[in-house]
Amino acid sequence: MSLQICSTPSPFFPPSLSLSLSLSLSLSLSPHLASPRVCKMAVWIQAQQLQGDALHQMQSLYGQHFPIEVRHYLSQWLEGQLWDVIDLENPQEEFKAKRLLDSLIQELQNKAEHQVGEDGFLLKIKLGHYASQLKSTYDRCPLELVRCIKHILYTEQRLVREASNSSSPVGGMMDSMSQKYQQINQAFEELRLLTQDTENDLRKLQHNQEYFIIQYQESLRIQAQLTSLTTLPPADRQLREPTLLSKRATVEAWLTREANTLQKYRLDLAEKHQKSLQLLRKQQTIILDDELIHWKRRQQLAGNGGPPEGGLDILQSWCEKLAETIWQNRQQIRRAEHLRQQLPIPGPIEELLNDLNSTITDIISALVTSTFIIEKQPPQVLKTQTKFAATVRLLVGGKLNVHMNPPQVKATIISEQQAKALLKNENTRNDSSGEILNNNCVMEYHQATGTLSANFRNMSLKRIKRSDRRGAESVTEEKFTILFESQFSVGGNELVFQVKTLSLPVVVIVHGSQDNNATATVLWDNAFAEPGRVPFIVPDKVLWPQLCEALNMKYKAEVQSNRGLSEENLVFLAQKAFSSTSINPDDYRGMTMTWSQFNRESLPGRNFTFWQWFDGVMELTKKHLKPHWNDGAILGFVNKQQAQDMLMSKPNGTFLLRFSDSEIGGITIAWVAENPNKPGERMVWNLMPYTTKDFSIRSLADRISDLNHLLFLYPDRPKDEVFSKYYTPPLSKAVDGYVKPQIKQVVPEFTTTNPDPAANPTYMDHGASPVVSHPPNYGIYQPMSDSMLDADGDFDLDDTMDVARHVEELLRRPMENQWSGQQS
Repeated sequence: MSLQICSTPSPFFPPSLSLSLSLSLSLSLSPHLASPRVCKMAVWIQAQQLQGDALHQMQSLYGQHFPIEVRHYLSQWLEGQLWDVIDLENPQEEFKAKRLLDSLIQELQNKAEHQVGEDGFLLKIKLGHYASQLKSTYDRCPLELVRCIKHILYTEQRLVREASNSSSPVGGMMDSMSQKYQQINQAFEELRLLTQDTENDLRKLQHNQEYFIIQYQESLRIQAQLTSLTTLPPADRQLREPTLLSKRATVEAWLTREANTLQKYRLDLAEKHQKSLQLLRKQQTIILDDELIHWKRRQQLAGNGGPPEGGLDILQSWCEKLAETIWQNRQQIRRAEHLRQQLPIPGPIEELLNDLNSTITDIISALVTSTFIIEKQPPQVLKTQTKFAATVRLLVGGKLNVHMNPPQVKATIISEQQAKALLKNENTRNDSSGEILNNNCVMEYHQATGTLSANFRNMSLKRIKRSDRRGAESVTEEKFTILFESQFSVGGNELVFQVKTLSLPVVVIVHGSQDNNATATVLWDNAFAEPGRVPFIVPDKVLWPQLCEALNMKYKAEVQSNRGLSEENLVFLAQKAFSSTSINPDDYRGMTMTWSQFNRESLPGRNFTFWQWFDGVMELTKKHLKPHWNDGAILGFVNKQQAQDMLMSKPNGTFLLRFSDSEIGGITIAWVAENPNKPGERMVWNLMPYTTKDFSIRSLADRISDLNHLLFLYPDRPKDEVFSKYYTPPLSKAVDGYVKPQIKQVVPEFTTTNPDPAANPTYMDHGASPVVSHPPNYGIYQPMSDSMLDADGDFDLDDTMDVARHVEELLRRPMENQWSGQQS
């Protein structure tokens, strides 16, 4: 990303001019906050006992907008106020917020007045400063103070609650994170001490240089006096000249000696700055190239259903510390350069200072451009003419006072090729691959959280321009990205930054039917993209265990279930993917699956791909089967032969639910029963698969309830025990002369005669469910003709459903003859 530097060199100040140095700092840098003492308060004492990530999340809540010392010393008062009763959206509540602000300031002032002793004197000054600071910050917007404190207290309570509920494995992970964070914080402390040391050395150098110039002015005055002696009589000249010559020799000897000392001071200071910059660069590499990249990777995996990427508060606090330390060192280097220009002394210091200035500029450039990030990604499957949102954030925006002149962010959609050219700094002539409506947004500073962000709420892709595709590539394999770009200045236009950031790849569709294949492209990219890749290269093939991890992550997220894919499920998927019969998981660990096998080539004997079949299973389960999957009632990933082997060893009436091999998004019931054509012989039957369309008419639980020949869910659970809580309650009796129709599923081959025909006449074949412990004998109808079975021997329910719909229509008609005295 490009960086434009706008700077004005400091003018040369001859010794004869005033030695006063006026430096104007462009940034207001927050003071170093002291560590709070132990305070026995309900939430606060628990918050101080947090560790690892939780502790750093808590610490990151505080800053200039609300110092942590205020939370510490007023903890009892803060936790005793009724912050929740104030409605932040109601401007009329502002007077309540103003009263709380005034009370807070009064409490701080009272606390300050009661401080005694040497430590108390310093604390008294600090608390008084915070009272003035809070009044200045929130006097015109007291509701923002309430918002800030509510956010702090709520987050602390959540962190304490989560820490108390955490298990030991999490605790181990927290210890590891705590150790890593401790190392980062130790490095920041070392940087703080180094920066303070160089500041002290710089002041000493300035003081010595000022004294040197005073002595230099004295040598000039002596020289002027010696020159003036030429106008005096020889006697007077001989009388005064020796003294002046002696003084001049003494001063010049001191100046020579002190010039060498000043040069040494300058070199020592430059070496210390070099050490500081080396540590700064190392710390910045850890934060930007490790922690921030890891956060972005978690964000990418979250797009596949992985755990949330986590907040940015800790990262922002680190980046702000970097920005503060970098800026302090930059100002010191500029002051050192200013001193060199005031008093040029021959030597290598000029080149050293130029190198330091160039290095510190590179460091701050990398920090600013890397911390312009996408906090909330746009949808990765993007449909034209559909509203979408995204949020862009600058992690160092508040610290660098960028919000004083809020920058505008522009969003543009570009192609994969344009993204490659952009990262190579090639001229793209501001090309775009489409038109986005509402694509400009001003960054806003949120004082309560200290964040600077642009929230695009109502973007819409009006049109898209596609590139020429090659070979088997389809429109749902073409990747685009949203480019966000902005420009802003830092330090009174000393530095001007042009920043850009790219979203995760997006696939543009124009119709919902393309969503399935577009999701496959996104899933593969999110799962297997490598850090630092050229946009948007992904491996053409991956190891099967890697794909299993991605599929399991996606499945749990889509179904919203903690029950993922078992090892047996993954073996079934491997058999399907590789047309294999092996049931040994180890046989698949070294196998690879290509993108073509995943979602280009159809499965053998089918007209759909592996992914299309798997996605259909997820959709069906998400929409209609989620509670049954969570209950463990659906085996699902079982083929027909496996189902037969499992059921043949069980009693008649035992059934299981498996996903259809022959249809996308279908589930079938397999059960074991007598063969009506051969008495005494048992066989496994498979019902025609149900789809979303079927379950929109009648639920799975009700359909299982309807089929009285289904007795036990595999291996041996009574079906009512598993499914009864999901049965639809019976409808009320007829009113207003109409009978309410109901649909009931019937499999003619396995229908029993209703023992009480008068009972509930609105049902077809409403036989009572058999007693589980003593299943009755079923009356089996004559075998169905072959035309009623599909090629796999499954039942075709179309005719049955047609009969049910016909009866439903008949039952909707008024029945005047049966309901005397009522109008139809």
